[in-house]
Amino acid sequence: ADCGTVTQLKVTPLITGTGPAVQTGQTITVNYVGVSCTTGAEFDASWKRSEAYDFQLGGGNVIQGWDEGLKGVTVGSRVQLDIPSNMAYGDDASSGRPTGPLRFVVDVLGAA
Repeated sequence: ADCGTVTQLKVTPLITGTGPAVQTGQTITVNYVGVSCTTGAEFDASWKRSEAYDFQLGGGNVIQGWDEGLKGVTVGSRVQLDIPSNMAYGDDASSGRPTGPLRFVVDVLGAA
């Protein structure tokens, strides 16, 4: 995954779902994989746990790139999010989280 230099959030639809558009405040269910744009290494994938991930959209419970990038995506969609570090985990490696720009591929499974 060579995302190059990601300076702003980029949302690329890979599959467009036919469900309703997800809205801020809803709890949405996703599957995802995340890779570092810098190293190309995968750092997290819900698929490997065979367990979808639920969170409240826009609630600040996930990185800003998710809260912003998944707004308005329709259920059933797969999107690629290229997220600059300031909308991800930043550049401080001491947190133990991946630093720099990140790329996620996210399947939006549902919203409630």
